[in-house]
Amino acid sequence: MGEAALWDQMSGADRRHAVAVARRVDDALGHPERAVLAAALLHDIGKVDSGMGTPARVVATIVAMVGGQRARSGTGRIGRYLRHPLIGSDLLLGAGSEPVTVAWAAEHHLPERQWTVDPVIARALHAADDD
Repeated sequence: MGEAALWDQMSGADRRHAVAVARRVDDALGHPERAVLAAALLHDIGKVDSGMGTPARVVATIVAMVGGQRARSGTGRIGRYLRHPLIGSDLLLGAGSEPVTVAWAAEHHLPERQWTVDPVIARALHAADDD
């Protein structure tokens, strides 16, 4: 399954968010390479694994605030949602995505000191992502 097939699995709300992120990245970096735009468009692809809509995602976020690491380690839908960065990077790796696309999916909720993506690119991606 390639990147386009992964994109097709995303909800309308997630796609709209991703396109907005990609537009802001494009504006910030002045037409970056395809893999950077793919990182913007697919950074949240791991959320599809949970099958959760917006209301359930809000609940999951609250559960994470209260339950911390224990909530993230669960095998149910909430745990999968909270682990969406790693799940997404696995999906992108399987899709044959470029290293920057895979890395950003895994790292987009990590502190800056843990990013492996080029700092200029990572800062633009992070600033563009409003969630």
